[in-house]
Amino acid sequence: MFWQVTIDANEPARLARFWSAALGYEPRVPTEPSTPWWDHYRGRLGEADAFTDRIFDPDGRRPPIWFQQVPESKAGKNRVHLDLYPTERDDRLSQERRVEVVDATVEELVALGATVVRRDRDDDPDDPFYYVVMQDPEGNEFCVS
Repeated sequence: MFWQVTIDANEPARLARFWSAALGYEPRVPTEPSTPWWDHYRGRLGEADAFTDRIFDPDGRRPPIWFQQVPESKAGKNRVHLDLYPTERDDRLSQERRVEVVDATVEELVALGATVVRRDRDDDPDDPFYYVVMQDPEGNEFCVS
C-alpha cells in the first residue's frame, strides 16, 4: 500500500520549503524505487522540474508529504504531529549529549522559521528524557527529541 502525509496549508510552497529542509526531503520524485505512484508523479512532474507543494524522501523509503492548499487558518491543537529524532532514539546517549543534539537541531529549525513552544526535561540522570515542542511557520506542532 502506498500512502502519503497530507498537511493543510495556507502557503503550501512555504511549508514545503521548511519541511524539506527540516527532514532532508526534496521537491523531486526519487528515481528509485520504481512504483506506479512514483511513475505517476514523474509523469506529472517531468524529469527536470520540481513540485512546490510536495516533498519526497530522496531515498524513496519514507512517505511523501503533500501540502494541500486550504482557505482557513489552523484552529486548535493538531490531532496528529511529527516527532523528529536527531538522536536516532539512541538510548546509549547521555542526557547531556541528548540535550546537546536536540538543542542544536532546534536552533537550526528556528533559523528556518519554526518557534519553540516548550522544553520538557526529566532531571533523572538515569532517564535521558528530553524533548522540545515546536511549531512550523503556520503553527503546526511537532516535537524534537
